[in-house]
Amino acid sequence: MMILNNSMTLVSFFMVFSGLWSFVSYRKHLLNTLLSLEFIMLGIFFFMNNCISGIGSEVYFVLFFLTLAACEGALGLSLLVSIVRSHGNDYFNSFSTLGC
Repeated sequence: MMILNNSMTLVSFFMVFSGLWSFVSYRKHLLNTLLSLEFIMLGIFFFMNNCISGIGSEVYFVLFFLTLAACEGALGLSLLVSIVRSHGNDYFNSFSTLGC
C-alpha cells in the first residue's frame, strides 16, 4: 500500500513538472498554454487526492478544488474564443499591449 502511494505521488509530481515544462517551452499558441495549465491542475488534483485519501480526511476539499479547476478551464476557453474572434488567431506574437 505504501509503495502504491509513493508511486502515485511521483506520477503526480511528474505530471505537474511536465505541465510546467510545456507551459514554459511551448508558448506560441494560447491554446497550448491553457492545456498545459489544465494539465498542471490535473496533477495537483491527483496529488491532493492521494494525500487526503492517505490521511483518511474528508474529500470535500478535493471536490471544491476540482470545481475551481473546471471554472478556470471554462474561463480560459471563453477568453480564447474572445481573442480568436477579435484578433483572428491565437498566436502570442500577434497580440499588442497597446491594443488591449
